[in-house]
Parts: sequence; C-alpha cells; structure tokens
Amino acid sequence: MLDNMPRGTICIEDIEMGMVRHLRKVVTDRDIELFAEVSTDRNPVHLDDDYANDTIFEGRIAHGMLTAGLISAVIGEQLPGHGTVYMGQSLKFLAPVRPGDMVHAEVKVIDIEHAKRRVKLDCRCMVDGKKVLIGEATVLAPSRKFD
Repeated sequence: MLDNMPRGTICIEDIEMGMVRHLRKVVTDRDIELFAEVSTDRNPVHLDDDYANDTIFEGRIAHGMLTAGLISAVIGEQLPGHGTVYMGQSLKFLAPVRPGDMVHAEVKVIDIEHAKRRVKLDCRCMVDGKKVLIGEATVLAPSRKFD
C-alpha cells in the first residue's frame, strides 16, 4: 500500500472474495435525537415514548436509516475504506432496533470487477444474533493506480 493511502483503506488490487469487516455500536437516545435533527425525520415512533408504546413496536425504535448508516461506516472506514464511492445500496429492514441495542454491522465481499473497480458487498446488521437489516451495496473501490 502506498504511504499516502489512508490507514485501513483496502485498494481494489488487494480486495479478495469473502473479505469481511464489521463494527459494533450501542444505539443511544442521543444517536436517535441527533439523527432526527440532521435528517428532519421527527416521527414520534422514534422520539415519543407515549406515542411509540401504542404502536406495533410497543416502544421507541431507532430510524432504519440510522442503522443503515452503520453499514456505510464499515464501507467508508474499513472495506474498502477511505476513498470509496457508493454506487448503490439495497436494504430490507427485518426487525426494529431500540435504544440501548448493540448493533453488529457487517459487510462481506461477494463480487469483484477489477477492471471497473467495482465491489459488491453483502450487508447485514444484527442485534443479539438476530438479523435486523440485510442488503447489498455496490461501491467503487480506491486504487493505487489513481493516487
């Protein structure tokens, strides 16, 4: 890897099928409040205990896109890392994430097009071993040839 490539970045030349990277994060009330502020999504199911208790979730839940943002963090910081460009993402939300939940976000390389620098990643988030989000991302990976 070249000296000016950010630490943790994996260039297309070094990406291999089956590579996996992950992170773990506890979703806090503050995370949910900040996401509501930044996104302007103030749905009371995320912010109001009384309201949320009367929904099918029987309590407050994190924004789905906050959870999906953890996938983005793994991609942008670890695999491939800094310099990666998102090209597409599919998502399916399987279960709610609640304040206090420890989310395990993981991406795995499932396809590589070296000539186009494209990488397809299987994406998942889990809470207590249960999948809460699944999907696939296509990204443009950094290359040593374009430094």
